[in-house]
Amino acid sequence: MATSTENVTVSGRRLRLTHPDKVVYPSTGTTKADVIAYYLAIAPHLLPHVTGRIVTRKRWVDGVGTADRPGDVFFEKNLPDSAPTWIRRVAIEHRDHTNTYPVFDDEASLAWAGQVGALELHVPQWRVDDDGVPQHPDRLVLDLDPGPGTGLPECVTVAKAARGLLRDVGLQAVPVTSGSKGIHLYAALDGTNDSDYVNAFAHELAKTLESELPDLVVSSMRKSERTDKVLVDWSQNNGNKTTVAPYSLRGTIEPRVAVPRTWRELGDDLQQLTLDDVLARMRRRKDPLAELGADPPSAGAASRHGTRGESLDSAAPR
Repeated sequence: MATSTENVTVSGRRLRLTHPDKVVYPSTGTTKADVIAYYLAIAPHLLPHVTGRIVTRKRWVDGVGTADRPGDVFFEKNLPDSAPTWIRRVAIEHRDHTNTYPVFDDEASLAWAGQVGALELHVPQWRVDDDGVPQHPDRLVLDLDPGPGTGLPECVTVAKAARGLLRDVGLQAVPVTSGSKGIHLYAALDGTNDSDYVNAFAHELAKTLESELPDLVVSSMRKSERTDKVLVDWSQNNGNKTTVAPYSLRGTIEPRVAVPRTWRELGDDLQQLTLDDVLARMRRRKDPLAELGADPPSAGAASRHGTRGESLDSAAPR
């Protein structure tokens, strides 16, 4: 990747790479070539979490910039006409329009994302079938977002409380440090229920956490209520919403990554991890979130809509 333009073959696909030496993360000198190399190296762990899901992208064409001068970013849904024809396309009908999204099923698709500056890959909690038809969600996500005056330690406290609530209804939560400020919690679902049902369940769960930890948790999206609180963002389960994919890069000043973690890691020294941290880490570890990249679990646990042995409706604050 020493020349300004190079044609390469990735997974049997021809891809034109331009300006591989362009610096994408000035704080670390991380180049476009480094970004592509990361996505190719992490592909065995990342692809199971995006395969079969439409991908929206946050693109920093000229890099993320610096703290004083952030780079320009835009959110892209439709796959541009200039994209390679071998990237899978899925048309999704929305209320008043149709978008044509990509689905990244191989390493070459990830390399193309790096080539066009699509650092962040966002996916919904549902997959499409072979015909491109959306299915019921196969996972639940809670985004623990620290407000002013809080940080990762407070998110850990909330995560552990949420883990207990989810365990009581037969769901096993796995934490993911988001690469930004907070923690995402994932739990596998059996695909029995639609997005509206799962979103409502997540909302009730957030309200239950708020009632149990009133000095720490807020479930309302109003910014005025978030000082010294952790927002439990349940809305990531809305069928129209997407969440940054596990192992995706983030458009932060340093090349941070959304990283699945073990519960044992959620201690006082918990930190967000960078590209280099993750590559070194995954040489000797398995993906803590691997089960969510596999086929959905058998029906049962996810359909038990309750907390601590009772329905969330009755457990929610009055």
